[in-house]
Amino acid sequence: MNPVAAGMSPVAGVRPGFRGWWVLAGLAGLVAVAGLWVSSSYNGLVRLDQAAQSQWAQVENTYQRRADLVPNLVATVKGAADFEKGTFTAVAEARAQVGKLPPGTLKALGTDPAAFERFQKAQDELTTSLSRLLVVAEQYPQLKATENFRDLQAQLEGSENRITVERMRFNEAAQAFNSSRSAFPTVLIAGFAGHRFDDKPYFHAVSGTERPPTVNF
Repeated sequence: MNPVAAGMSPVAGVRPGFRGWWVLAGLAGLVAVAGLWVSSSYNGLVRLDQAAQSQWAQVENTYQRRADLVPNLVATVKGAADFEKGTFTAVAEARAQVGKLPPGTLKALGTDPAAFERFQKAQDELTTSLSRLLVVAEQYPQLKATENFRDLQAQLEGSENRITVERMRFNEAAQAFNSSRSAFPTVLIAGFAGHRFDDKPYFHAVSGTERPPTVNF
């Protein structure tokens, strides 16, 4: 039988197009590998994003814990000392500004760097006003003998320490996300996702100081 007449290649009896199937199979394999890479990279960004948002929630919790202490602290100091009104007014106004901040998530702040700056500014102003309140309180030794004040002082000190730690941990989580997001070729996937994977902002030291306010007497 004539191999050409039978539809066979005259070379080794191979049908025409057999090599094309191997090419298609190779292309399909490349597409599958690319799909796995895209999926892995995307899921990696999601995990890092969720880690940053989880740490952001911890930051919010520590700030809220401090804010909840303010009314009792002010009331206790006010009842034991004759402070100038400006001291309490500054604390009250700073606490009010913190209360006006919407309980948003990092996702909202990440798409609006100005919102993050407003958040940090409001919290830093409360930090500064509390520091001033406690410095003035040093002039009233009778406060040291007040059990309620000592308890609030200890709680505030603990809150400030937690805030410092949680801010540091958030910065670490944000750095891990930003480093992965900016690396090539993962940055291409982040770009296609739009604002879903914007860079995370960082906390910076309070202007004029690198440490939380001293609350020990």
